[in-house]
Amino acid sequence: MDHIVTVQDAVTAFADFMEPTDAELDSIEQEMPVILAERDLLDAQIVTLDRIPTELDNRRLRRARRRALAARIALANRTAAATLPGGAA
Repeated sequence: MDHIVTVQDAVTAFADFMEPTDAELDSIEQEMPVILAERDLLDAQIVTLDRIPTELDNRRLRRARRRALAARIALANRTAAATLPGGAA
């Protein structure tokens, strides 16, 4: 008799111990502005895939790139400030 291992994997794939920890959820929450800014940038890029970008599209892309970069910089600054001893920036 052959055992079906994939059924066991599917059953245990969503076990309680597989839930994200509080630290992981906090990390995701801190990175959420970056995630949202990058999503907006991706949306702006997708809009221009099947056509020649107009001036409005170019502005939308530049704005989305600036927002994504600003969000990454803010996250890097928060992370660097949190890791410095004594909380000094």
